[in-house]
Amino acid sequence: MTEPLFSRVLLTNDDGIDAPGLTVLEDVARQLAREVWVVAPMLDQSGTSHSVSLHDPLRISRLGERRFAVGGTPGDCVTIGVRHLLAATPPDIILSGINRGANLGRETVFSGTVGAAMTGMLLGIPSIALSQAFTHPAPVKWETARALAPDVIRRLAGLTWSGDACLNVNFPDFPAEESRPLVLTRQGRGLLDGIDVLVREDPRGLAYHWLKLERSRKPDHAGTETEAVAAGHVSVTPLRFERTHEDVWDSLRRQMTPPRGT
Repeated sequence: MTEPLFSRVLLTNDDGIDAPGLTVLEDVARQLAREVWVVAPMLDQSGTSHSVSLHDPLRISRLGERRFAVGGTPGDCVTIGVRHLLAATPPDIILSGINRGANLGRETVFSGTVGAAMTGMLLGIPSIALSQAFTHPAPVKWETARALAPDVIRRLAGLTWSGDACLNVNFPDFPAEESRPLVLTRQGRGLLDGIDVLVREDPRGLAYHWLKLERSRKPDHAGTETEAVAAGHVSVTPLRFERTHEDVWDSLRRQMTPPRGT
């Protein structure tokens, strides 16, 4: 019998404890680890990034052996898992996902899936966010992630990366047998154009509002995750907290530096 790759893994997501992508990730993790712990949001927390709840108490519901739902964000779930439930025996790795929809480019800033991995990174645990691309209204190709994720995770776990980075993995909207190999990518622009506000009226005549992400397919730079996933590759992008815009920093420095002799 093959020795498990991990002694203990912690799983979370942003689509909620009952999401099909989390079920797929559990199946994948059981192939890799001796112990699989699930700490996921009770409800869908998409778009919450790496926010944590500082002003509200968190309720934890035990749903089974090593399986918990938390009334909070993905960042809350990772913190509860690492600092409370597994405080005495930390996980070897945190796997976040598998998200319904790709997390590409600028959208990673808003993603709770990526935010959970960023929180794990902050807490000193190697962390990987995983997402399955799909094209609405076609069904999500969960079997692609189910088939490809074990080898992808094994390969990445065998590499060394800095403690101030987490990994963002996207599976393409292709059948597994038609998907192309894992490639290292950069973040790029992605598909996100902006956010709009949709105004509606309830049965009592009162206004309510929905926020809607606006996306469109557009060319991205060579070597980006958007380009790779569109071509059928599995992409992996290392991410970090540091987001200083170097070109603007240089421009502002020049503008703010007094001329010599003044």
